[in-house]
Amino acid sequence: MDVSVLLRGLLLGFSIAAPVGPIGLLCIKRTLTRGRAFGLASGLGAATADCIYGALGAFGVSAVIGALTGAQFWLRLIGGLFLLTLGLRALRERPAAREAAARDSSGLADAFASTLALTLSNPLTILSFAAMFAGMGALSSYANAALLVLGVFSGSALWWLGLSSIVGLLRAHLTPAMLRGLNILSGLVLIAFALYSLSGLATA
Repeated sequence: MDVSVLLRGLLLGFSIAAPVGPIGLLCIKRTLTRGRAFGLASGLGAATADCIYGALGAFGVSAVIGALTGAQFWLRLIGGLFLLTLGLRALRERPAAREAAARDSSGLADAFASTLALTLSNPLTILSFAAMFAGMGALSSYANAALLVLGVFSGSALWWLGLSSIVGLLRAHLTPAMLRGLNILSGLVLIAFALYSLSGLATA
């Protein structure tokens, strides 16, 4: 086993997770409005999706990645509609009582599942992994492939842990009016992301 492969996976997972797009915005919003646990659960959903695509690339399942890349129309449609739903929901959402949100353990599973599905449906995530693994070439063993996948998940999860922790520190200083304003702002931005994704259907 080559430890450098693990480090490459860490950098790969971190670099793919770090750009602030719709998933990052969703993680920030959930951390501020519902607590650090919800933000982290959302981030771990994205990290799991990164791990799945990382596994497909590391174990050489190029046909699957090729099929997903060729299905950009449906992925854009599903992801765009999903983002649109989240954006409209954010516009209507009122800040919940923090105690109630903390007790809502079932909501953590929903937060995880929603970002998992959203990240899996993002064509940019698929293309990023396809391009990066094409540049890395074939791995020498299944052990190294497993190390790379572990690194991808760990790097992505590290980013989401750091983001939710930092944003969580700001949460105590926000008033209900500020949280309501954040809901409106994030809802509008998510809708903008959705419209951008759907606008690409003609070329997908």
